[in-house]
Amino acid sequence: MQGWALVVDDHPLFCDALELTLRSIADFSAIRTADCLEDALKQLEEDNAPSIILLDLNLPDVSGLDGLIRLKRQAAQTPVIIVSSMTDNSIISGAIVAGASGFVPKHSPRAVFKEAIERIERGEIFKPAGYVESSTTSERDETMSRLSSLTNQQARILDLICEGKLNKQIAFDLTIAETTVKAHVTAIMRKLGVQSRTQAVLVAQDARFSKVLPSSE
Repeated sequence: MQGWALVVDDHPLFCDALELTLRSIADFSAIRTADCLEDALKQLEEDNAPSIILLDLNLPDVSGLDGLIRLKRQAAQTPVIIVSSMTDNSIISGAIVAGASGFVPKHSPRAVFKEAIERIERGEIFKPAGYVESSTTSERDETMSRLSSLTNQQARILDLICEGKLNKQIAFDLTIAETTVKAHVTAIMRKLGVQSRTQAVLVAQDARFSKVLPSSE
């Protein structure tokens, strides 16, 4: 795999370990690291999209699958591998639905990372050993799919709605007409399958928090 790779993890030692692993299994022109989502997004804005992104789910400025969704909106064509110590089936399933190209448990040996990258290069999705494919789509997976369908602008507006801002305030912040905001809000609620702004906020919170915990089902 050519091009550069981006590792997003707030643990310096693990970042170093992942960098060494990537250098030993693939020929990247550069391997960069980011210790938070905002730093990662900034790096994506400043350069061409990387060949691959390795992402931890728990970062200082984001939790759950919200970080994955935001990264995929900015670098839609870049495969993202989730590298996490949380390996519950529902988390893995949710990550794949939200756009991850693979999921590698943090305790995995180097050979597993190599296999994951090779499969992704072939256009496959890498799922770890022990993962059990569900025959039905869960409500949470449906939520992730709906959130992933939002455009960048709709996602920004949903974030501002979550901050409690009104349409007029959102229009000012984004320098767009209030009627445009209203149209986006309507589209957001339609895509999320909700009837109110409050319900939209709850859906967004589900992506940010519920997915970091093992399923109670």
